[in-house]
Amino acid sequence: MRALFIGGTGTISTAISKQLLERGDELYILNRGNRNNILPSNVKEITVDVNNEEEVAKCIANLEFDVVADFIAFVPEQLERDYRLFNGKTKQFIFISSASAYQKPLSDYRVSESTPLANPYWEYSRNKIACEEFLMKMYRENGFPVTIVRPSHTYDDRSIPLGVHGNNGSWQVAKRMLEGKKVIIHGDGTSLWTMTHNSDFAKGFIGLMGNIHAIGESVQITSDETLTWNQIYQAIADALDVKLNAIHVSSEFLDACSKQDFKGSLIGDKANSVVFDNTKLKRLVPDFVATVRYDQGIKQTIQNVLNHPELQVEDTEFDEWCDKVILAMEKAVQEISSICL
Repeated sequence: MRALFIGGTGTISTAISKQLLERGDELYILNRGNRNNILPSNVKEITVDVNNEEEVAKCIANLEFDVVADFIAFVPEQLERDYRLFNGKTKQFIFISSASAYQKPLSDYRVSESTPLANPYWEYSRNKIACEEFLMKMYRENGFPVTIVRPSHTYDDRSIPLGVHGNNGSWQVAKRMLEGKKVIIHGDGTSLWTMTHNSDFAKGFIGLMGNIHAIGESVQITSDETLTWNQIYQAIADALDVKLNAIHVSSEFLDACSKQDFKGSLIGDKANSVVFDNTKLKRLVPDFVATVRYDQGIKQTIQNVLNHPELQVEDTEFDEWCDKVILAMEKAVQEISSICL
């Protein structure tokens, strides 16, 4: 199989790239070349900024592909560019959308591809929906061979998956745990969530590549394991070999007192209970099964992060913000509890 990945070195795409190369497929990576050193040497690099459409067209002029997948498209204009570049040059075009595009609030916590797409809380999700609509229009009107993939919370060995963290990533939360500080869990921590290791995601994704039954379809790829956020944070603390010292704060409060977009990432996504129905994926890829249980996968992630100081990016601004939020919550409890009813 000859495939072209636009991006190819992110959380999701790195695992797919490595598995494809290990089995001997011909893989081209189109990006600016900043992180290609993490991939095996047999990858074929096309070093160009994908936003420079004229240069990209020159680079691929004599190439045709079985599959083209864009991992870094977020707005319809980028898919319009992809359509101009790859219409007639690929047998399948895969767009990575997002499970956050599903209806919020959900009318049913069980999520399948038939769940309506509507997210008034998060522009990121609305843009993904618009991308999907454009591609399906091209499929219906022009036969563009599109497959839409919807991942949920996919993680790898380079970053600890969390609900609440700062702009510099998740290490600061782990650092707080190691220092015995309280860490913030949104809501009461009992909403349901799904974590998927990128190696499991890759198995499902590769099963859709070159799959004629996936053309014109939208498919979600997640683990079947469902966890509460309390369980997720406890597993992280266990992997760090520390006691979890958690404080629960409503998502609305977190959004109201932060410059970050917690309205989108929490209220429009992680604060909602979701249980994914992967029946469609398993019909299209009969041998798919997610085998990395979260408590096992997070141990690998924690160990890798601890072994690589370059992954331990501190975030003092977020750390100070956490302290202020926690102090405000504790003061509120003290003041209210002092009132005699």
